[in-house]
Amino acid sequence: MVRLLASVNGVNEAETALLGNVDIIDLKNPADGALGALPPQAVREVVDFIAGQKPVSAVCGNLAMDPGQVLKAAETYAATGVDYLKIGLLREPEAAACIRALGELAKSVKIVAVLFADQEPDHELLPLLVENGFHGVMLDTAEKSTGGLLRKLSVDRVARFVAQAKALQLKVGLAGSLEAPDIPRLLPLEPDFLGFRSALCTSGRDSAIDEDAIRSIRLLIPEEVKANGAAPADFRLLARGYTPAEVDLGTDKIFVREFVLPMEIGAYSHERGRTQKVRFDVTAEVQRVTDNPQDMRHVVSYDIIMDGIRTIVASGHIDLAETLAEKVASHVLANPRVVRVFVRVEKLEVAPASVGVEIERVRQEGSTR
Repeated sequence: MVRLLASVNGVNEAETALLGNVDIIDLKNPADGALGALPPQAVREVVDFIAGQKPVSAVCGNLAMDPGQVLKAAETYAATGVDYLKIGLLREPEAAACIRALGELAKSVKIVAVLFADQEPDHELLPLLVENGFHGVMLDTAEKSTGGLLRKLSVDRVARFVAQAKALQLKVGLAGSLEAPDIPRLLPLEPDFLGFRSALCTSGRDSAIDEDAIRSIRLLIPEEVKANGAAPADFRLLARGYTPAEVDLGTDKIFVREFVLPMEIGAYSHERGRTQKVRFDVTAEVQRVTDNPQDMRHVVSYDIIMDGIRTIVASGHIDLAETLAEKVASHVLANPRVVRVFVRVEKLEVAPASVGVEIERVRQEGSTR
């Protein structure tokens, strides 16, 4: 289950977040960047107000990579009674020493390391987090004015980060000026939580969070159990924006045209160890769920198609265009609303013409092919 984390600046916003049914209340001072900390007393007030209704996390401030300073701040905020501590780790030589300094404290409180997508996050720190008892790791952005997470790192790189963290049994979160269209792109990666601030506010991250804005985001992140106590939601469907329609409304077509990427492809020896340009054209026939689409729940985003292609391309050398086309078709048909897909793959550097393959695949009952 992917949880919704909402960053709030005090009791009033915490109450709004509760009304919006968020999963985790995160305490920070948004005016002071990604890791701006609230005073410890303000954190205690929110912990007392929440009174166990939801887990509470708190950032420990914009700290220099000094082990003593980091440990002191962490101990101070651990004493407030929060469920999780968030510690920012800068890409500096002393980051490893800071992790080790927190090892003893990690036995008594859940510590989540925060790495920054716009500072080339150091994947080599992940095993060290495990060795020192960290509960999880979060990928965020340090600079909020230059775009969100997926403008700093491609989806395939985010996917590798999530997969590596989960393989090490770390809980993993994604944040960084996330917006509604990012949600269907990130849910298939199955992080443990998605963190929001700006998207929940009335006008920018420094303004107050808004209950209606929270509910709009909440609707895009499936809850494990419905409010009436019914069976758990089918995450595989809801995570991709699927809402069952009472009647058959027919289909629409979404498409990606002339999407060109360099990749390693080809069965000849001279094609190995080098990249060549490949063009993708994909059309997906999608089951409609409403006559009046209003938000991301009602559509299948073309970004999901492009993300899938990027991830397949990044996975390594593929001998045949046919294999590549089949991989793309399977990725698109994994979305339960796609009933048919057309995939055209062209190698553009086989002079004097382009060559390739075009396939059509249809969803079969009980299958993705």
